[in-house]
Amino acid sequence: MATEYNEDTRGRLRKLNITTMVLATGPVGALMVAIDSRTWWEAVVLSLGVLAALLALLRWTATGISRVVLPCLAVAAAVWLAGALAVGGHTAFYGLTIIGAVYAAKLPRGRGAAAVALTAAVAGLGATRLLVSPASVADVLFSYVLIPTGVTALVAASMFLGQWYYDIVEELAASREREAELAVARERIRFAGDLHDIQGHTLHVVKLKTALAQKLVRTDIGRAEEELREIHALVGDTITQTKELVYAQRRLNIAAELENAKNLFESAGIRVDVAREADGEMDARAGELLGLVLRETTTNILRHSEAGQVRITLSAWGISILNDGVQEAPPSELSGLAALRERVAGHGGELTVEQKDGRFLTAAALPHDRPDAGTRRDDR
Repeated sequence: MATEYNEDTRGRLRKLNITTMVLATGPVGALMVAIDSRTWWEAVVLSLGVLAALLALLRWTATGISRVVLPCLAVAAAVWLAGALAVGGHTAFYGLTIIGAVYAAKLPRGRGAAAVALTAAVAGLGATRLLVSPASVADVLFSYVLIPTGVTALVAASMFLGQWYYDIVEELAASREREAELAVARERIRFAGDLHDIQGHTLHVVKLKTALAQKLVRTDIGRAEEELREIHALVGDTITQTKELVYAQRRLNIAAELENAKNLFESAGIRVDVAREADGEMDARAGELLGLVLRETTTNILRHSEAGQVRITLSAWGISILNDGVQEAPPSELSGLAALRERVAGHGGELTVEQKDGRFLTAAALPHDRPDAGTRRDDR
């Protein structure tokens, strides 16, 4: 589930990047074509460079380089050469600069060398203007070499900064995914430990009592029957405890669950704000139910959201967990919370979930007859 969520995030980032680059590139390219072209065929030739750049941008992906990039790069280079030799368009380098800068920044290795090669190519193709232009060498070098080279260097630098930012976002997404998987692994380890505590002890005792009953069956039949009854009761109790563990109904310690939630959130880089309302002492029944709600909500936040802050409010008869970083989409029914809602309702309480303005609230309230009191805070 965390992987699916991260893929959705990457998809939205890709759309945002493509939209931003196309909206910035298209109008500027059209303006340059209008400035340089004097006839319709010149406009067509110069437009090919802009169209090649737009096509390459539309095929931009978070990882890898599309196969259309090299043909687009070749077309853009040909347009710049035609602009220098035939059209006399000193802005015809635009398409080559955009494509080269965007995709040089995406190379896994040799990004700096690719940027230098791009700048040299722009300068070299522009210098061919010296072969056909009657203007002075200084004017040609300024318009067709110096300015295109400087613009290319600036665009490449900006693209490198943008790719660096995107790489950081990717690393953070991967880190969050690893933290979510780690949280699930910790829960599995804790479940395995609880299962071992229940059944390991029982099996050891059953082994001893069975051996004792075998010795007593011919010498003290009454005592042997008593041992067998104890084994039967012990096995039945173990089956009950195992069912409680499987359905998350084993007794929990709310203080331990709260500390565990804090540690998990903070290890995932999520800020935690805890408020405890002093409205009386929490009894065992309330502690078990609220601990289950906190445990399930913690897992859901780590696996299904990109939270940056979580606020936990705990009282003797209720708990609420509010987190941000929620997708702007209708909330899906989480099976764990659905089962808990039925269990809380069975004890006369109510479990509510609410999503609004990018925030998700999970709140459980149990029946009580004690008035609320003041609040003390524990910020971490």
